[in-house]
Amino acid sequence: RFPARVLSLSLCDTASEMPPPEMWEERLAIARSQGIAALAEGIGDRQVRNMGTLGGALANNDPAADWPAGVLGLGATVVTNKRKIAADDFFKGMYETALGADEIIVSVSFPVPKKAAYAKFPNPASRFALVGVLVAQTGSGVRVAVTGAASAVFRCKPIEDALAKSWTAAAVAAVFHVMNHATFKA
Repeated sequence: RFPARVLSLSLCDTASEMPPPEMWEERLAIARSQGIAALAEGIGDRQVRNMGTLGGALANNDPAADWPAGVLGLGATVVTNKRKIAADDFFKGMYETALGADEIIVSVSFPVPKKAAYAKFPNPASRFALVGVLVAQTGSGVRVAVTGAASAVFRCKPIEDALAKSWTAAAVAAVFHVMNHATFKA
């Protein structure tokens, strides 16, 4: 039913309808991708999880939404009624995507990572991400996507580079140490 290394989710899937992790194991040995399961379980409040869809969240590209970090962080492919769009090319800016006026999202294909995790600091009222980060070891390297900290989701190259050398918390801490002690000139 599914390629061995890809999880495909429908445009109409709500967070509450996402397959539970044990079902993902059966379908794709997705146990290594607990990042997406944690992301789906932590989206918004009960109403958002039961009514908001993956396709809607991606097409809207809210700068504090969780799904864009998952899609960009795992290097997913957004499939529309007309074409396939790599995540790196999909998100263009605040509430802006590469979707054409006559396109709708049909599905999203997520490559299965070696390891992945998602964590966020949620707004206490809405549970939108004040900041959220998905970190993944993929077949093509380390990917780190950040949501809520800028006008649109983005990849964090300094952290990707550090984790590619050493998949440790100390590697990430070293990046922040350098950034905190850097002298910036106008």
